[in-house]
Amino acid sequence: MRSALYVPGNRPELFDKALAGPADVVLLDLEDAVPLRDKQTARAEVAAWLRSVTRAFPRIWVRVNPGELGHEDMRAVAGPALAAVCLSKTESAQQVRAAGAVLDACESQPGAIRICALLESAAAILAAPEIAAAPRVSRLQIGEADLRAELGITPGPEERELLALRSHVVLASAAAGIEPPLGPVRTDFRDLDALRESTIALRRLGFRGRACIHPAQLPVVNEVFTPASDEVRRARALVDRFEAAAGGVLLDESGRMVDAAVIRQARRLLAERA
Repeated sequence: MRSALYVPGNRPELFDKALAGPADVVLLDLEDAVPLRDKQTARAEVAAWLRSVTRAFPRIWVRVNPGELGHEDMRAVAGPALAAVCLSKTESAQQVRAAGAVLDACESQPGAIRICALLESAAAILAAPEIAAAPRVSRLQIGEADLRAELGITPGPEERELLALRSHVVLASAAAGIEPPLGPVRTDFRDLDALRESTIALRRLGFRGRACIHPAQLPVVNEVFTPASDEVRRARALVDRFEAAAGGVLLDESGRMVDAAVIRQARRLLAERA
């Protein structure tokens, strides 16, 4: 999963268009993108559209509101078409378990709907290992706008100030054995060069996907998180050479010694391209 496109839940005319587009995940938003006065209408629009989708789509997620309002959101939207809920303002594993209990009571296939926990505060980042290990959690996502405001961080052009926070979430995800985290949105959707540089940095850090707020961002994000043909060729050749060596000493095409960790990395890259 390389890209997730946020779509306002009160803009139903965009739902089908988003699903037909290049986003790997369509993330219908019932939280920040929807004014308080429109929350119930947006929930009804999203629920009706999901009922119109006649088969399961691993590409459809819904971001729900925090607290009891979010529980009401989940009761309305849970169904066969929904692959995951993005749990906004997650700060503890207990919140995840409470959301899971709501889903237990209303989903048609037990355990089918996964949770992407959105970490938007200092407490959330510190609790990331416990949140990542909670039931149903398949992925973490960083919500950096709220996080920067709380911490007083003003990132420079290379965003080094956020490195420790991002690395912590990557580490928590790997330790829990879940998918790599979803990178933060970039609100300036016109500067695609800056988006590319930032996304390349996220990939080097261990992220394997990124949230987007505008369709113009999708081609850049998808390209960065799609392994290049030369990378795939080298990885395939390395795995083939390793398997042929049957445990013997192995060198790559540049003459460097190869161990099992290098082979794991090559296999992961091949899985990403599959």
